[in-house]
Amino acid sequence: MDSAEDNFKKVVCDNSNGSTKKRKHLEFLKILKLHVWPSLSRARYVSLLKDFVESEFFVIDGDSLILMLLHEEVQYLTLFYRIECFLQDFTQRGAKYIVVFFKDAEQMYFSYPHFLFLRTALIEHLKHNTRTTVHTEFSNCLSPAWEIFLKKSYPYFIIVSDIGLTSLQTNYLTIFIAHSLSKKITIVLASGQECDTLRVYGYHLQSMGKHRLFFQKYEKDLRCVCEAIVRYKAPSLCLYGHLKLSLRSVQEEVCRTIPLLKQLWPEGSDIRRVVCVLACAVGLKIYSDMLTNAHASRGTKTEKSEKGRSKPLSPEAAADLCRMQCLTVVFLLHMPLSQRAQIRVMKSCWTKEVLPIMKMQQLCAHFVLKELSDKNDWKLDLTYLPDLNDESLLKNLAHYYQIEYTEGLEFQKELGKEMEDEYLSLWDAVTKLTVKYGFGDAFPIRATSQVFLDQEQTSSRVYEDKIPAVGLFPVKSDLVKEYAGDILKDLHVLDDNDPAVSSLTKYKEFDELRHWHSGRPLTEEYERVHCNADAKSKDPYERKQIQKLQTFYRFYGSTLQEGTSKFVVCQKNAPGSANNPVKKKKMQKSKAEIIAEENNKRLKIKEEMKEQEQWKTLQISTEKEIKANLTVGINKLEKFLKNLKSKSVKFSVELSGLSACLEVWKEHCKKQDTKSKDLSKAVQLMRRIHILLEKYQDLLEKSHLQKLTQCLQLLGFKNLACSLSGQVREKSDGENTSRYAIEVGPVRFQLQYMDYYLLREERNDPDPRVENFIPDTWQRELLDAVDNNESAVIVAPTSSGKTYASYYCMEKVLKTSNDGVVVYVAPTKALVNQVVGTIYSRFTKTLPDGLVVCGVFTRDYCNDVMNSQILVTVPQCLEILMLSPRCQKWVKRIQYVIFDEVHCLGSEIGAEVWEHLLVTIRCPFLALSATISNPEHLTEWLQSVKRYWQRAEKTIEENSTDSEKNSTRKLKVKSKVKEQKKPYRVRLVLYGERYNDLEKYVCSSTGGDFLFEHYHPCAALTVNHIENYGIPADLSLSPKESVQLYDTMVEVWKEWPRAQELDPEEFVSFKNKVVIKKMDVRKYEQELKKELSKWIELGQRQKVCELLDHFKPQPVDCSDQEKWIQFAYFVEKLHEMDKLPAIIFIFGLDSVERAATNVFIHLMEKQKNEQDPKAKREIEDIKDKLRKVDKSLMKCNPNDTKKLKTSKAESIIQLWTMKKELEKRLKKLSVIPSACSYADPKAVDEDTLRKIFYRLRFERKGYLQQMLARRGIGYHHGSMSIKQRQAVEMLFRLGYIKVVTATSTLALGINMPCKSVVFADDSVFLDALSYRQMSGRAGRRGHDMIGNVFFYDIPLPKIERLIKSNVPQLKGQFPLTITLILRLMLLAAKADDKADASAKALSVLKHSLMTFKNERHAEILKIYFMFSLQFLIKEGYLDQDGNPRGFAGLVTHLHYHEPSNFVLVSFLVKGLFHKLCQPIKGSNDFSDDVLEKLVLILANLFGQKYLPACSMTLRHKFYQSKVFLEDLPEDFADAVNEYNTKVEENFAHFLLTTAKLADMEQEYRLPLSKTERPRTLIHYLNKKEIKSCKSQNDGVPNQEESISTWTALHFQETNSFIYLHITSANFIQDVNHGN
Repeated sequence: MDSAEDNFKKVVCDNSNGSTKKRKHLEFLKILKLHVWPSLSRARYVSLLKDFVESEFFVIDGDSLILMLLHEEVQYLTLFYRIECFLQDFTQRGAKYIVVFFKDAEQMYFSYPHFLFLRTALIEHLKHNTRTTVHTEFSNCLSPAWEIFLKKSYPYFIIVSDIGLTSLQTNYLTIFIAHSLSKKITIVLASGQECDTLRVYGYHLQSMGKHRLFFQKYEKDLRCVCEAIVRYKAPSLCLYGHLKLSLRSVQEEVCRTIPLLKQLWPEGSDIRRVVCVLACAVGLKIYSDMLTNAHASRGTKTEKSEKGRSKPLSPEAAADLCRMQCLTVVFLLHMPLSQRAQIRVMKSCWTKEVLPIMKMQQLCAHFVLKELSDKNDWKLDLTYLPDLNDESLLKNLAHYYQIEYTEGLEFQKELGKEMEDEYLSLWDAVTKLTVKYGFGDAFPIRATSQVFLDQEQTSSRVYEDKIPAVGLFPVKSDLVKEYAGDILKDLHVLDDNDPAVSSLTKYKEFDELRHWHSGRPLTEEYERVHCNADAKSKDPYERKQIQKLQTFYRFYGSTLQEGTSKFVVCQKNAPGSANNPVKKKKMQKSKAEIIAEENNKRLKIKEEMKEQEQWKTLQISTEKEIKANLTVGINKLEKFLKNLKSKSVKFSVELSGLSACLEVWKEHCKKQDTKSKDLSKAVQLMRRIHILLEKYQDLLEKSHLQKLTQCLQLLGFKNLACSLSGQVREKSDGENTSRYAIEVGPVRFQLQYMDYYLLREERNDPDPRVENFIPDTWQRELLDAVDNNESAVIVAPTSSGKTYASYYCMEKVLKTSNDGVVVYVAPTKALVNQVVGTIYSRFTKTLPDGLVVCGVFTRDYCNDVMNSQILVTVPQCLEILMLSPRCQKWVKRIQYVIFDEVHCLGSEIGAEVWEHLLVTIRCPFLALSATISNPEHLTEWLQSVKRYWQRAEKTIEENSTDSEKNSTRKLKVKSKVKEQKKPYRVRLVLYGERYNDLEKYVCSSTGGDFLFEHYHPCAALTVNHIENYGIPADLSLSPKESVQLYDTMVEVWKEWPRAQELDPEEFVSFKNKVVIKKMDVRKYEQELKKELSKWIELGQRQKVCELLDHFKPQPVDCSDQEKWIQFAYFVEKLHEMDKLPAIIFIFGLDSVERAATNVFIHLMEKQKNEQDPKAKREIEDIKDKLRKVDKSLMKCNPNDTKKLKTSKAESIIQLWTMKKELEKRLKKLSVIPSACSYADPKAVDEDTLRKIFYRLRFERKGYLQQMLARRGIGYHHGSMSIKQRQAVEMLFRLGYIKVVTATSTLALGINMPCKSVVFADDSVFLDALSYRQMSGRAGRRGHDMIGNVFFYDIPLPKIERLIKSNVPQLKGQFPLTITLILRLMLLAAKADDKADASAKALSVLKHSLMTFKNERHAEILKIYFMFSLQFLIKEGYLDQDGNPRGFAGLVTHLHYHEPSNFVLVSFLVKGLFHKLCQPIKGSNDFSDDVLEKLVLILANLFGQKYLPACSMTLRHKFYQSKVFLEDLPEDFADAVNEYNTKVEENFAHFLLTTAKLADMEQEYRLPLSKTERPRTLIHYLNKKEIKSCKSQNDGVPNQEESISTWTALHFQETNSFIYLHITSANFIQDVNHGN
């Protein structure tokens, strides 16, 4: 490595003609590393493929791929296997990738011919034997061709290594990383990647503005250094000091020799034969010529000069080596893989004399492969490119001849006829190609006595320890038998008297009665969480705290919904319950009910008359306002309509509005005359027509219809007028109507201009179960499901009203009894608080003392967990309750569980917990989400779980004994929870229509101004995407966008056959339709999309491409710095465009706060500039006067005015009066001008504002937050306190704050609807799922007709991905850990109701979403379960009956920290903490050294964070903290090593036992190329020859009894979660080494 770096320094020096340039380049490399290092160290460890997997490709740097999997002693076949496994992991997950090998990178391998040959073979193998796309045409990462490729294709990311084989290569890779980041392309580090059954994880480095700025600043230096690196070529390779090998001569000789071999073998051959013969022939010729030339030029030199040099091999010895290489190839051709796996593992090394020859042969092989790749006229079988060489086999043969057989002639008899012929054929070809040199015959194979292997090191690895008896520990557990019995029957189980079984560590039985860390009696797990207050508490202070908390929650909830809290009364026979369904028969009304109805009628009439009077008062002024300013007047009219209840009054108002709009339109047309007309005025007229026809059809009379017909005729829509009147022609009123007519067809006018004003499909029949609105059909289906106690999966867009069903469910349970429980599961604490606030504002109920309506349980705090009827919690906390043996009585009280944001099942972290809950609950559930792409699959899985519970509950009931029945009967008498009918159906309720359309805009800063360009959704599509995946289901168009698509289609294809048919005016769903609704437009949109796909089928790809390009906006790039400087002006622009309120999403805590502060400062400066200087001086004067008054008051000491003299008391009163007047004047002058604030002072009264701000008084940055809020600005992120976040949420919902900058914390279910959503920052976490969650906030139902989405300087390719990518399918997560299995065994052993607990444990094991309809994954899970059991029994956490033992309680308590929890126990068992924690003599205190060591140990266990490999090479000094963990104390490190060894031994033993379960079809096949190896020994290979190559260890079983090398590798890869768990136990050791 150092020599390569020195060579580079020399080259830089030579090429720069001076040391100045050399120093400059080396200094720049340091700057480059310091630039890249901070970014690399902050790389995020995330799932790589996410949701772009189906449509986007990424790039893998081929050299980085080799470096990632390479080490010095790697075997060729093993490396190819690893590389194929790596690529196959991506392929089988649907990823699309290309592999790039840069031409210039080849220069860096000439010092390592072994790796150079391997690289060339890999390129050819990937090209010819796999479907992988390989690019080798690019010279280097800064070449123009590569830059053009990046610009055109814009890959999702590039996988690059950050450390090279040499320093030279490391520098090159660093330049590659810097260049890619500057082109806005994300980097994924090659090191540190892992995969599980479903996902691939790696370190993800996001491109940022600073990377582009760096490249712009240092582009010239980068290119100079890169040129210096790639220009470096090693013209020759030093073999023996005085012998130098010219690379050009090797290449030329290869070119001369290949045609000769083609003449010998014109029919072609296997690539292994060809490479072997050519490498041997070329190598021998060149070597002989070198020796001859060296001897001639050297002449007679003294022996002194030869000292210290290794003597070159003679040509005869080199020929011996080549004969053995030919023999090795013969073995490769005929020896099966199972036998090669059993040959001796040689520790011997080649001698110094042999190594140069080996390097020369590898260089020859490299050039041979390069030359052959360019020739297509010779038939070669390239199948076995991965198996060109086997150095282990060659060493075995060398050892055989050097040590075991002194005469090679004997081996000829043992070789076998066919193998002998093969060998003779190879050597014959070599001799014919080197005919003039005379290298001898094929036999004897060794003609010289030259030593090839170092005799001091020549030995093979001997396995002294015999493999222990293969088998599993017997487990006597019904749970194990029922779950994994089908696998156990095929595996060997050890006898009870086997030494391995009898030697098991036996701890005392685990019984969790006291805390593991103290002697206190054990309370429930949930009580370990901090409890703020509890209703059961008798402490007056705590009860007061509860009252304060509840008061606040009611206030907080009032901002979430309008209306007062509903008082719920517990009803013995609640209507609508499953046991007491609502009767359809009409009941006879009582006298009281009749009187009540009559009273209601009278009240309605009275209210209607009152509303009529109100309208009469306002009618004239409203009509005048409409005529004066149409927009303001219509807004006023609609605001008045919202408050009306009487339908007849509303009808009158609408008619007046129609007349006023008609007058406005007429007046406008008269003024404009021939000029273009403002069609927005006609839109308002047409809107009134739509509303009257659709909503008041039953009130329309003939005169009204005539008026509407006249309006339509006036607008020029005669066909619609005829359609409405039912006549062919209406009489004209004599007035010339042509001047008022619109020059656009009626359909196009409605689609293009009315656009988002088009009416939605809404029901008019009220539902008695819903008070405040009329539910849609899908919402009624939800309510039916709750009424019938059914489960349901609900998938509907954000803000569509899906959560109403959950509150209806809560109300039902509250009415049914005082003991029934509803659990609401929310993914985040913020959402938990929101739901709690909503519950307090919705429901009030009188409950017995100690019980409350709502309780909370999160990992930070809890209150009223067990004594509430509605528990709001997060998944992890509910899992604690579900799996706790002591909480099962409470679990049986649960009547319903509501899972909000259930798509979290697909998240990377915590998904398995959602699964555990869904499969363990026995009651019905509601699962809500806005973003699930495969809801049918999810519902089917959940239905299978419910069927399991139906069978399980039936079995539990049948197996219960009479005594158990009696005890149950007694319990039933005491219980107040009603036994409800349990339907096991799971409904799927789908609703895909957003109430508001979303309009998207791309915006960027250009020279101080802003460019806003409408982004048509079709701009995101490509021809390939439509062809391969179709148009995404949720890529919807607004009516206007549908018309734009049609117009562009007509423009692009003039002869389009269906142009007339799909013309909006002629489309069948629109023809002569007065009121076109959104659903009609959806049909039209779908038809256009189908036609677009059909164009591709008809071969019009070019036209589709032209069409899509037409919609694509022009990319405008601005620097990151300029973007944030202009950010405040961008917000001001949104304000001017009336696009506020807005949520601006930024991915970074600092950026979020900084952006909000910048907007605030901008408004302050604006006020300062606009403020009158006189007013400024007046404010300062008043402040001075106030200071003086305050001083005077302090001197007077006016505490007791009664004791003061009259004159002094009067002066004090005067001072107080003056102070109040001055403060009043100051307040008036300090009022923030409306132009310098985004806040709406009318939205919130001062008292409410004060109440909200009061909660911020002790918060960090609380004052700043108040100042921002006064200007209508807020920020929101996860690091803020709950009070700060709630203040922002409340003020935003109330309409006071109009601008909020936020991280993704606002994406998940938080109720903060707005008019616009802005994406102002790109991030790895901005994917299709989060995009839909965030953009779903835009468009407030009832406030906005349309939602706006702005992309502020987001790269166009990223926008395309976000819009066209489907939401990822829910595939689940690997559901088990060793600790979870221990928790399940503990539950089954310790629960009071054993049958119920076992059923729950079985449900978790059997019903993983990952294994649903996937037998292979189900089998893998069972194998993992069996391994976990064996591990737990061996380590003493379980006995052979499945009962918990020893430290089981401690391990399960720390289940979040696996495998650290097991390592901690190993420390405790050894007494290491006891030895360490010795107090200072004569004191109870510990020394600083002890405390530091303790922190170090715990940091290694529970606080480690992995850093990229380069972190150690570019290590910074930190003076106030320890960033890089030091080594563990020696005794702890030894304990870790011992633990790791035990785990590895356990795994190896288990692997041997389960080897027979491996898929042998796959064992002899490479995973990606499917290259297959022969399985059995060829008949002509004699037994004696096999024996000579076998291991001398008799303890190693043969192939039938053991697992092969490939089996072990395959098993580790396909079951990587097992292997990863085992290897993850090594993390402490890795951290100690700085990895």
